[in-house]
Amino acid sequence: MTYFNKKDSAIMKAFSLRALLSPLVAVLCLLPLSGCSEDRPEPVLTGAEQPERYLPLLKAQRVGLVVNQTSRVGQQHLVDFLRDEGVDIARIFALEHGIRGNVENGGKVDDGVDGPTGLPIVSLYGGQYAPPEASVEDLDWLLFDIQDVGVRFYTYISSLHYLMQACADYGLPLMVLDRPNPNGDYIDGPVLEPEFRSFVGMHPIPLVHGMTVGELAQMINGEGWLDEGARCELTVVPATNYHKSDVYSLPVKPSPNLPNDLSIRLYPSLALFEGTTVSIGRGTEFPFQTIGHPGDKQGEFEFTPQPIAGASENPKHRGSVVTGDDLRMLDNQPRFSLQYLIDWSGRTGESSEEFFSRSAFFDKLAGTDRLRKAIVAGQDEEEIRRSWETQHQQFRERRQPYLLYPEG
Repeated sequence: MTYFNKKDSAIMKAFSLRALLSPLVAVLCLLPLSGCSEDRPEPVLTGAEQPERYLPLLKAQRVGLVVNQTSRVGQQHLVDFLRDEGVDIARIFALEHGIRGNVENGGKVDDGVDGPTGLPIVSLYGGQYAPPEASVEDLDWLLFDIQDVGVRFYTYISSLHYLMQACADYGLPLMVLDRPNPNGDYIDGPVLEPEFRSFVGMHPIPLVHGMTVGELAQMINGEGWLDEGARCELTVVPATNYHKSDVYSLPVKPSPNLPNDLSIRLYPSLALFEGTTVSIGRGTEFPFQTIGHPGDKQGEFEFTPQPIAGASENPKHRGSVVTGDDLRMLDNQPRFSLQYLIDWSGRTGESSEEFFSRSAFFDKLAGTDRLRKAIVAGQDEEEIRRSWETQHQQFRERRQPYLLYPEG
């Protein structure tokens, strides 16, 4: 795969992904696959924290940014950093949760002006997912720097797909400043089937895919997942000193209802409850760290969901006492589990149809209707997992050419 800047092929050659990565991968492969500081004391540097790799490409260029509150260079927002470096920023494109991360799940994100910077904002959530041609025709680069959490239905990677499509359609190069995946140490969950493709799942990948945004962008290009197999001009600035086995703690919460490391690790398991009558703590100070339902008789933990501005303005079971399980004492590195879903399908006192109150949405999140049907049929977790084994192996092989970081 070749990476180039149509504006300056000589510079791009020097900064091609192959040139950037070859020495990096060679060095990383010599290091133990361990997250221990004794083995590898060098700190992880995100793509944004390596300006020497991308600033030469942006000088004297007109740039559009896809950023939010996670787009940081140390303690400084990327927008401010680039402006201090003299980069000509034309506008900001806003995804789900807005550029300041203060819009609730599914909330409308509007066009407008960013108060702190005065830059125009073009919304790519709530009305249109792809940037209109008029918003990119005067750009030389589109730059994407947003922290993802490594779960297929987390919509930042769906937005990435639409951005790549627009760049391919309009001949605009895309730069991805890569960041580690806090759920990047494993692969799990059902693989999306084509008939369940939606904005909460666009690619035939497992629910937990174990890839960074940069790796996935390369895979979208390489596997021909854009319309008619189109490819966009793609430059990925990888993180350094990062292994997929690393425990990576996010310095800024990626969205309003993922406030800490535990919520991010539980997110793949608990978000499936969004298609059921069960609460996973939206409307509390500990979202994605608890499970509850008014009809539960087994749990000893109680909470009452209430509206929280910018996070959960109309939470499930609003104002009702909910009984269930407090998961906040779990180890901070739990992996995807079906056991929560299987257990709770029999704890609410509801029929299967009542429990899966939003069955079509549940199937979109799962990427298949087979998971829901298996739970209704009484299959256990081990039996359900066996149905994914061949698909997982095929995915591991398919993604291999696009990986940028050693696996643990």
